[in-house]
Amino acid sequence: MGTQVLSWDGEAADRAVAVLKAVADPSRYRLLWALSRQELPVSALAEMLGAHVAATSQHLAKLRAAGLVESRREGTRIYYRAAQQVRGLLEEATLVANAAAEAKGGSVEGAPRSAVAQEQPAAAARRVRVRRPVTEH
Repeated sequence: MGTQVLSWDGEAADRAVAVLKAVADPSRYRLLWALSRQELPVSALAEMLGAHVAATSQHLAKLRAAGLVESRREGTRIYYRAAQQVRGLLEEATLVANAAAEAKGGSVEGAPRSAVAQEQPAAAARRVRVRRPVTEH
């Protein structure tokens, strides 16, 4: 399989960078991971992240702006799902990350060839609760 060399397209590069920036946040990556498997409402996604619904909605807005998330309304609830190409993006990111770790002499033994092959990513498997600081009045 040969690699096709394309001429430089500044607009296409800007769109690609916007997609990479949208995925570059751990919370947004986890949202995409979950949404690549099933459609979910924002409340379930917020619970998965251990975050407030408002913060989760902000992440979803950035993913939607990058074209990575689609939504539909059912009554008062909005359900989100990953766009069709997202699963491939997650798989490629995992392959690149594993190759980079191996090149640096890191061990990725036991790691699947594709993170999407797992039921959940390691970060999502651990549920982390963020505690708010106590403020005295």
